[in-house]
Amino acid sequence: MWHKKTMMVAALTAATLALSGCSVGGSSASSTDESTDGTGKTLTIWAMQGDYSTQTLNAINSAFTKKTGAKVKVETQQWTDITTKITTALTTSTPPDVLDIGNTQVAGFATSGGLLDVSSHKKELSEGNEWLSGLEDPATVGGKLYGVPAFGAARAVVYNKKIWADAGVTSEPTTWDEFTADLDKVAAKNASNADFTPFYLPGQYWYSMLQFVWDAGGQVAQEKDGKWTGTMSNAKSVKGLEEWKAFQNKYSSKASQSLDTDSPDQNQMLADGTTSAVLANSAALSSVKTINSSVSSDDLGTFAMPGQSGKNQPAMTAGSDWTIASKSKNSGLALEWIKIASSSDIQQKWVFGHDGWLPNTVEGLDKAMKSSSFPEAQKGFFEAAKDSKATPGSANWATIEGDKSVNSFTQSIATGTATPAQAAKSFDEHMDEVFAK
Repeated sequence: MWHKKTMMVAALTAATLALSGCSVGGSSASSTDESTDGTGKTLTIWAMQGDYSTQTLNAINSAFTKKTGAKVKVETQQWTDITTKITTALTTSTPPDVLDIGNTQVAGFATSGGLLDVSSHKKELSEGNEWLSGLEDPATVGGKLYGVPAFGAARAVVYNKKIWADAGVTSEPTTWDEFTADLDKVAAKNASNADFTPFYLPGQYWYSMLQFVWDAGGQVAQEKDGKWTGTMSNAKSVKGLEEWKAFQNKYSSKASQSLDTDSPDQNQMLADGTTSAVLANSAALSSVKTINSSVSSDDLGTFAMPGQSGKNQPAMTAGSDWTIASKSKNSGLALEWIKIASSSDIQQKWVFGHDGWLPNTVEGLDKAMKSSSFPEAQKGFFEAAKDSKATPGSANWATIEGDKSVNSFTQSIATGTATPAQAAKSFDEHMDEVFAK
């Protein structure tokens, strides 16, 4: 099932601090009940709506019950007010044992002491494979692991193959020079259409900015001795911002410099043919075909966005991690359940094969792409995910997203209201204030 809606990631709020003051992390798995004898026990799982399908959860639960004897109670949660609900649940003496948490949310709950440290079990949980860094990194706080990658969704270039073919481009670019040369051909072919944009990349689309910064070797922020500071004004980060601005200003429309992806909807533009390409996740494929039924699967292609570094740009990755409540009375069983859910067998047959998500390891991506049933249009997302990243692991990063300062930051660069260096300096100062709270 390849149609998946865009996952909503709820922003963390200051309410997470209520869990246990400002402590960092909960107890470790070695200090809790690690028994895997499930006789007479029931494990409670909180799963987010739209993540794992019922069939996939049933497959995990069946294998878990067969191995441990324990029953499983799955409680599906809605995204609305989920942060407050999780915060409250983790303070009780009987919280859900396992929770499905968005990858960028884990740090907040871990820092507040609500999640179990599972660092000592990393090798067995990963089966020795390489987890997608965009899922693992945000779940690692202070060098300790508080979440296990569940699934991913990466961004890649989604383009109209017909429009590109009409411009003489019949193969996907693998380098930055090929990429921009192809866009130049598309732009020239459609020069007479004043409404046409070669690559729609609006100025508030900060996810795209991150990829340019990472590709230039920069970072948004860094942690040292438990303290986060903004690093957008570092030379490498500024270089990435300058490259992002140059690309945005050349290949997207002037009107887009102050806009975000939703108004106008970039998928609508791709469906209408007013742009030839966008940067999006796999939900864009089904969305475009739903908007315009005359667009077929064969009309759309994907590829990882090339970088000026000589490699693909690191991809901004969304997804979820499985976590264990630090107050769980069944941590051993919870670990066993997560071990099954994150296993390569479940990831291939169910998470990828049935639900259509990216599997949680680099090895899993390669294996999935070798499958005879692998949809060619998904290749770009899988290739992009091999080098994946996420937003800074600070518990306060959610405030940066919530106050829209990051949107204003990129908009000011795209419109020329501020130079990349000026905007970066101001944004670093704002981040430092937020991180210090």
